[in-house]
Amino acid sequence: MNVLVADKFERSGIEGLESLGCQVTVEPSLKDDSLIEAIREQSPEVLIVRSTKVPAAAFNLGVLKLAVRAGAGYNNLDTESAKAAGVPVCNCPGKNAAAVAELAFGLILSLDRRIPDNVTAFRAGVWDKAGFGKAKGIAGSTLGLVGFGQIGKEMVPRAKAFQMEVLIHSQWLDPGTAASLGVERASTLEELARRSDIVSVHCSLRPETKGMLGRAFFDAMKPGASFINTSRAEVVDEASLLEAARTGAVRAGLDVFDGEPSVSQGEQDSPWRTVEGAYVTHHIGASTDQAQEAVAAETVRIVREFMATGKAPNVVNGV
Repeated sequence: MNVLVADKFERSGIEGLESLGCQVTVEPSLKDDSLIEAIREQSPEVLIVRSTKVPAAAFNLGVLKLAVRAGAGYNNLDTESAKAAGVPVCNCPGKNAAAVAELAFGLILSLDRRIPDNVTAFRAGVWDKAGFGKAKGIAGSTLGLVGFGQIGKEMVPRAKAFQMEVLIHSQWLDPGTAASLGVERASTLEELARRSDIVSVHCSLRPETKGMLGRAFFDAMKPGASFINTSRAEVVDEASLLEAARTGAVRAGLDVFDGEPSVSQGEQDSPWRTVEGAYVTHHIGASTDQAQEAVAAETVRIVREFMATGKAPNVVNGV
């Protein structure tokens, strides 16, 4: 099979595809019109991407037979157009769950102990043990999880290790599972906001989740509580979150935000730059060697099964 990798991809994944007899072309810089032109010229049967957007035009060419999102989410691919064209779109769920959970806890601890500010002050030649030696601590606090997929499930044992109580809002969590995990269920988002000392978002982007965390949610949070989002920026009404963070009502730790640059390196002028007490990372949640190797291996498995059976695992668009 002719495979086009239009994004960064682990060497182990490329070698795995080649071992299947695939002809692999790697062009991570392809975007927009250049992606469409490459598909038209190269006629790949398989397209592999991470964050590269794949519009309807890519599927309407009638060339692709399989598209793989080398990661969990897949909102950067036009799945409906792929379905209309008969192209299965697959993802790699759960392979980066531990990595994202680790970053979420890094942001939680950073907000509580102001670790980035400590480091910045030290590098500037400032010593302020009195100022920085004030923190609530997270033992005994309540961690509220919005969503309970693979990443949310990874958060629970980490929270328990820090002696935290866990409260979850998810339509998929049944009472028996909650009891077996030693967690509680929140019947509404407002209840979760009201009871949590720290809120961490781990839900997928769907029509019903877009913008669901807005002014009412942030108004319900405890004064000075922490809000962590390593999921999708679109599930949050960012104007409401910005207002809450600027007034000090909440502290924010974000790996995703509106207007995020589409390039891997460059400049940004996000309003979050000037929000005191907010920590923003560079959408690196899944970016550990362990996670990317696992995703690469899963991508190879998907292509292998498709080649052998004509059926692809992890299909997300019903083809």
